[in-house]
Amino acid sequence: MRAVRLNEHGGPEALAVEDVDRPEPGPDELLVEVAAAGVNPVDTYFRDGSYEPVALPFTPGVDVAGVVAVTGDGVDEFDEGDRVFGTGIGNGGHQGACAEYATVPTDRVVHLPDGADLTEAGAAGVAAVTAWRALVDHAALDPAEHCLIHGGSGGVGHAAVQVADAVSARVITTSREAYHDELADMGAETVLDYGRDDLADAVTDASGGGVDVILDHRLDDYLQFDADVAATGARVVGIGENSPDPAFTNDGAARSKDVSYQFMSMFNTPDLRVPLRGVAHLMERGALSIELARTYGLDEAGEAQRAVLEDSFLGKLVIEP
Repeated sequence: MRAVRLNEHGGPEALAVEDVDRPEPGPDELLVEVAAAGVNPVDTYFRDGSYEPVALPFTPGVDVAGVVAVTGDGVDEFDEGDRVFGTGIGNGGHQGACAEYATVPTDRVVHLPDGADLTEAGAAGVAAVTAWRALVDHAALDPAEHCLIHGGSGGVGHAAVQVADAVSARVITTSREAYHDELADMGAETVLDYGRDDLADAVTDASGGGVDVILDHRLDDYLQFDADVAATGARVVGIGENSPDPAFTNDGAARSKDVSYQFMSMFNTPDLRVPLRGVAHLMERGALSIELARTYGLDEAGEAQRAVLEDSFLGKLVIEP
């Protein structure tokens, strides 16, 4: 089979397509014929070695969707021909999904409803599961609460807008002006240009005095901002940053309102199947769709990894073997 391979850590040019043996599933694994594999920033961190180096050679791709080709000897909840999607596979030493076939542990994959698109599902994993885990599990977002989602056009951001809308929260998000109408169609009640000088005032006004839940993907830029626009008892969930040293300039703004902070990684999810089933349910009833900004072939994996970090787009990038 053909697979994207990393033989030494480096830039996007370090990725190449090679012919390799089709893997055999372990007792608790599926062999999946890959229909689509999402492209995520975390894939680039494994590639360049900034995350714990993976054993080389390595095939990237944390997200996967496809059709079960072979089931492991210990598997009884899946059959050959089942449509499935999952996440968390290109991590912890396990080979990823940027290949024609991939082995997937059964604790990281669920059935895909007939009404859900395979390619969208392949791009859904990290983005939608992170959004679900942040808003549903950590923030316990309630109906009618005001929820601020920074960067609504991003992979996690546009999924989070839809997850928040699905629980009937009142969604405020930020993005470039070019994406405002699409984010409003996805369920955002208020969409604001993140570059405006009066952004904090605009968020406070839109929320009637302060937001209840905040999803922050750039803590180094917005940690203090979050405290300033929070309502009393607000919950802030941090999922990332560009610089590893975010800091308050005035932590009194958070203390005076009893603001809670939760920092998270999707890879710490106790059972990935729980949020995956929630995402599948939303996709089945049309409450969540993954916007596919671009699709790539295996030979274009390096370009896809460059683009996921450097380009502006709405939604997700995906590789179709």
